[in-house]
Amino acid sequence: MSEATTPRTMPAPEPKYRIRAYHTASTITVHQAYPPPIGLPAARDGRFPGIWKRDRMTWIKPSFLWMMYRCGWGVKEGQETVLAIEISRAGFEWALKHACLSHYDADVHADRAAWQRELKRSPARVQWDPERDVRLEALPYRSLQLGLSGEAARRYADEWIVSVKDVTPLARRIHGLVRDGELAAAQELLPVETPYPAEVDGELLRHLCP
Repeated sequence: MSEATTPRTMPAPEPKYRIRAYHTASTITVHQAYPPPIGLPAARDGRFPGIWKRDRMTWIKPSFLWMMYRCGWGVKEGQETVLAIEISRAGFEWALKHACLSHYDADVHADRAAWQRELKRSPARVQWDPERDVRLEALPYRSLQLGLSGEAARRYADEWIVSVKDVTPLARRIHGLVRDGELAAAQELLPVETPYPAEVDGELLRHLCP
């Protein structure tokens, strides 16, 4: 009599819109890339230097690999210093609650005028871009970018930041492994990013998913 075999369970497909990040019970890590005169003092002091502009929109990215795609592994001009910025979850969630989509979507907004009114009064905005694999090729699901301006940018710089770490050496090391075809070794070095808590994610993203 042969042993019964257990059917293999296929993993559930990734939802198209989901926040994936390294996070703890109280913080979430986001990524940005800056020229050295901003990035190096920020990593040294744990806060942005005086030349950082609070009156400009700044985009934060929970996905490490999407940041690598954006900054070219830290070799693009003006993006040579890659930062992992640990911020409070309370601040991050405040930004999501006060955010709107960066573009008009008929499935979300009553009409274009309604979206424009929302955009004008919102200090934060959300954009969804294809997540990337270790080769920086597009995946069939999307990663969140969060743009902060006005009150949100000021709160980010002055209240939400817990720590700032220069991860440029890590980015360069992973990039070198990818160039050498050592993809498994590169994958091992990536930050462990997991889905943001579902009960929070679902509630906060209801008005931000096309």
